[in-house]
Amino acid sequence: MSLLKLPGRLRPWVLLASVLFLGGCQSAILNPKGQIGIDERNLLVTCTVLMLLVVVPVIVMALVFAYRYRASKQNRYEPEWHHSTPIEIVVWAIPCVIITVLGVLVWRSSHALDPYRPLDSDVPPVTIQAVSLDWKWLFIYPDQNVAAVNEMAFPEKTPLNFRITSDSVMNAFFIPELGTMIYSMAGMETKLHLIANEQGDLRGMSSHYSGQGFSGMQFKAISTDQAGFEAWIAKARASGKTLDDASYAELAKPSENVAPIYYASVKPELFNGIIAKYMMGSHGKGGHKMLGMDNPAEPGTEAAQQADAHAGDHAPPGAPAGDAHDGHDMQSMDAMPGMEHMHHDDAKAPAGETRNPQETH
Repeated sequence: MSLLKLPGRLRPWVLLASVLFLGGCQSAILNPKGQIGIDERNLLVTCTVLMLLVVVPVIVMALVFAYRYRASKQNRYEPEWHHSTPIEIVVWAIPCVIITVLGVLVWRSSHALDPYRPLDSDVPPVTIQAVSLDWKWLFIYPDQNVAAVNEMAFPEKTPLNFRITSDSVMNAFFIPELGTMIYSMAGMETKLHLIANEQGDLRGMSSHYSGQGFSGMQFKAISTDQAGFEAWIAKARASGKTLDDASYAELAKPSENVAPIYYASVKPELFNGIIAKYMMGSHGKGGHKMLGMDNPAEPGTEAAQQADAHAGDHAPPGAPAGDAHDGHDMQSMDAMPGMEHMHHDDAKAPAGETRNPQETH
């Protein structure tokens, strides 16, 4: 039947139902191309069906009771009724069983689908370092020493080990057909493990709003065979471009709707350097430590220079370089009013006095 032949009041509802139905058929989440996406789809469908076992009967009974016990129909009148054991068993036992099943299912799936958990496979994984910028994605292949912007390739049926960070605001890395969205944050590294079961061009995106260029922050994820992956690597190496500090600084500037860019070589430890630039200490090691007593900055690093400059600002006049105690040397403390009555650990208490252990330092 043509949509134009329907009554005017029904047309918007039929059109809305058609859009929802067709949109669901084309949903990447419900039509996954990787094992992780398939497992997450099955979990979503299973949990929805289990919850509908409670929702659907409640909706049906609400409609049936409203019709059967309407005011215009004579029914049995029991003003003293207040309890029914069979009803109590039904309304409590069935939801408890469903909640128990859901709890066990979600608990097991949460551990099995942990994004940090490496995938079990006899095939060696491919490591990809992903960096979210304004407004584009940079993908570095450390083992192949190549990189690309807004495009990535990988062989099918091969585990993918993603290391993800941001050199800008927080974003979210997401390839809907492979499953599992995970955030990228400056100064931090998140991990993600995916796999593609078949070949094809997949759409990747940032699923977290990050500014005016957010709508164009998409990339192509190419799942291909091993020969196709090697050809893509050769294509990147043929570009002749080098991703060093200067070219990366230019790339990191905000830009929108960026076409794919390929780099034949990448500066070593560039990914770890991007993480370390937002941290105090552990530069170039990808760690998450803060500068402190047990984590001094390595000599010659930027953090060490900052620490030396900070110490020099508080060092007493004439003191040798590095001889600072956060601005509180012992001589100046003894000269403070009231401090002359304090006793050091190696000083003897005057005759007739007893020392309170809490006063020593």
